[in-house]
Amino acid sequence: MPRVLRIINRLNLGGPTFNAALLTRHMAPDFETLLVAGSKQDSEESSDFIVHELGLSYKKIPEMHRSLNPIRDYFAYRKIVKIIREFKPDIVHTHAAKAGTLGRLAAIHENVPVILHTFHGHVFHSYFNPLKTKLFLGIERYLAKRSSRIIAISERQKFELSTIHKVCHPSKIKVIPLGFDLSRFQESIPQKRKNFRDKYLLEPDELAIGIIGRLVPVKNHTLLLRAAAQVFEKTKKKIRFFLIGDGEERSHLFNLCNELKLDYTYFPQTPRKATVTFCSWIHEVDVAISGCDIIALTSLNEGTPVSLIEAQAGNKPVITTDVGGIENIVSPGNTALLVGNNDLGQFSEGLLRLVEDDELRQRLSANGWDLVKDRFHYTRLVREMKSLYFDLLAGVSK
Repeated sequence: MPRVLRIINRLNLGGPTFNAALLTRHMAPDFETLLVAGSKQDSEESSDFIVHELGLSYKKIPEMHRSLNPIRDYFAYRKIVKIIREFKPDIVHTHAAKAGTLGRLAAIHENVPVILHTFHGHVFHSYFNPLKTKLFLGIERYLAKRSSRIIAISERQKFELSTIHKVCHPSKIKVIPLGFDLSRFQESIPQKRKNFRDKYLLEPDELAIGIIGRLVPVKNHTLLLRAAAQVFEKTKKKIRFFLIGDGEERSHLFNLCNELKLDYTYFPQTPRKATVTFCSWIHEVDVAISGCDIIALTSLNEGTPVSLIEAQAGNKPVITTDVGGIENIVSPGNTALLVGNNDLGQFSEGLLRLVEDDELRQRLSANGWDLVKDRFHYTRLVREMKSLYFDLLAGVSK
């Protein structure tokens, strides 16, 4: 049985964890997989529970962090080399940037037959200054040359990697979208909706607008709050906003709420009704989506945002910036409204339309499940990944 060493940056809530965990669980019995993960940031919520719920364990490398630290990174690299020597994988498959760098360097050093890397997003804009971005791009180009295959999670991401950023030739990139177990978003919806709305003190005639993700600059929550302030001036509807997630930007966003005169609360500490509710992390995201009426995304850069797949699985209308691979996971005008990147005018106008137009919300809601139920199911992900693995191993043995 071929052995796969799967390495992921860290187990924090998001698409990469689901992807790595589901592949680790369901590639058997054709492949034996060892999952390795680094350390999450203090401001991030752990997703260990996702791995444990699938009956998996993993090997942790505490020195592998998202941030750059040459000494710590060296020790993490040495540990990966040691794991490769002991486990003797036929395939090393890395997920996300730091794991992709350290894991592939170690695999190259140890002459692993097949080396793959999945870009769950990329850091080539909206993350770092131009000098750092150029450095990281140079590293990725070198590693891509030594990789057996690069995996993109959307056609748009493949275009960005190959044509815009020239990481490698398009022929070296295989598009394999993410996959999830989405069935829970269609189960017990009325009860889940009641649970969420009771907890957060929502009245039946109040519209709940949710955004799900880390409170970090690239997610651009400031756009949502500024749009909220504009929409409040133009609507008589009762609306409330729910920021589901946590992170380093929380204090800044509190200050922005004060500046915009938006009443807010950090619900874990002060559980009261407010215009803007900071929920922190919610593990039962299907409950949150059931309770909301609109799901928003404001990111400056994205790979394949899980929250939008889940929103559509729960038949919720979406409003989102048109960045990264988003165009490949929503149907503009059928399940979602797409607006320009960081365009406050377009975003507030689109959000106002969704708030005011009940028929529009219902129409966008009706198509979500049919769009995502097969395209983003984990069985399709596993099937496509197995096929790629077998093809690459066959090429090595020739």
